[in-house]
Amino acid sequence: MIRDVDPARDAARIAEIYAHYVRHDTATFEIDPVSGDEMWARIEKIRGRGLPYLVIEDEGRVVGYAYAGPYRERVAYRHTLEASIYLDADVRRGGVGTALYTELLERLRALRDSEHAPVHSVIGGIALPHPASVALHEKLGFRHVGTIPEAGLKFDRWIDVGFWQLIL
Repeated sequence: MIRDVDPARDAARIAEIYAHYVRHDTATFEIDPVSGDEMWARIEKIRGRGLPYLVIEDEGRVVGYAYAGPYRERVAYRHTLEASIYLDADVRRGGVGTALYTELLERLRALRDSEHAPVHSVIGGIALPHPASVALHEKLGFRHVGTIPEAGLKFDRWIDVGFWQLIL
């Protein structure tokens, strides 16, 4: 079941899912796990902008989350968002990510005509290599628009970051 996040109920579990990527993966360039309280604050920042923040449950347990936030803070970027998705390491594959990301994109399409800041495009930044993430984005219509070589240093190695964009 996909639903809107409930920070009081979900922040700790979201922080737990994210901690796996912080500790063991290059999908995020953070190097220290964040607390449930910090995750709560991050969730509220996104929701405070009127943007979607979703979770997906399996048998009542949150197994993934996705959201979209500002791509950059400068006013001219206000029509472009950056989307993120993280799944529990034990449930990757099997269509969970596709279902969750598809719902997020539908919510963003609904904002295309909003008065405040219509959404025009969505960016997905992917630390490379992450072939499953690339496949998910391309399956949903994103196209590769560029790569920054050696954009981040994590686990004592330089990591390229590719950018995929979907014009809504």
